[in-house]
Amino acid sequence: MEEERVWFTSGSLRLEGLHGKGKGAGGVIITHPHSQMGGSMDNNVVGTMVSAFLNCGYATLRFNFRSVGMSEGSFDNGLGEQEDVKAARTFLLEQKVNDPILAGYSFGAWVNSKVLAGGEIFQDFIMISPPIDLLDLDLAALEGKCGLVICGSRDQFCPIEKLRQESARIGCRLSVVKDADHFYFGYEKEIRSHLEEYLSAGGSGNGSI
Repeated sequence: MEEERVWFTSGSLRLEGLHGKGKGAGGVIITHPHSQMGGSMDNNVVGTMVSAFLNCGYATLRFNFRSVGMSEGSFDNGLGEQEDVKAARTFLLEQKVNDPILAGYSFGAWVNSKVLAGGEIFQDFIMISPPIDLLDLDLAALEGKCGLVICGSRDQFCPIEKLRQESARIGCRLSVVKDADHFYFGYEKEIRSHLEEYLSAGGSGNGSI
C-alpha cells in the first residue's frame, strides 16, 4: 500500500497518521480499535480497510487516536477521540477530498457513531464489529446515516442476531463474515471482499448478505 506518514493537530495535540492518495475526489477516514486494549492504526482490520478503499480509488487517512503510538495526549474515554475524528476530517478536506466517508472498527466505530450523533455529516458511515454488548452504542441515532455494517458470525462483543435486527431497523446493509470472531485473524480477505463489493456498487444501500 502506498501511504505517507502525516501529522495534523487536534486542538493542541499533534496526531500521527498514514495518508494514501486516491484516484478521484473521494476519501475515507478510518479509525482503530480500543487504545487501552492494544488498538492502533496498525491493526490488521484497519489495514485491510485501507487496502480495500485504495483499491477502489479512494484517498485514505488512518491515524492514531490521542495517546497511541506517536500521537500526543492521554486517553479520553471517547470524548477527546471524537475531536480527533473531526480533526482528521479537516485534514482530508485540506487535501481536496470532498465529502469523506467515515469508517471504523470496534472502538473506532463507537467513537465515530458519537461524532455522527453530535451532528457531523459524512457522505457515508461504515462500521466493522460495533461493540454493542461492550459499549453504549445508540444505533437508533444512526438511522439513515450508516450504509454498511460488517460483523463476524462468532463476534464476542457484537451478537449477530441482535445486530441483524438493529441494522434492519435503521436501514443499514449487514454483511456477515462466517465463523469470524471480533478480531478477524485469518478472515481479512473476507472483509476486503465485502467492502469492495459495497464500494463498487456505489455505496449506501439496504440489504443483508
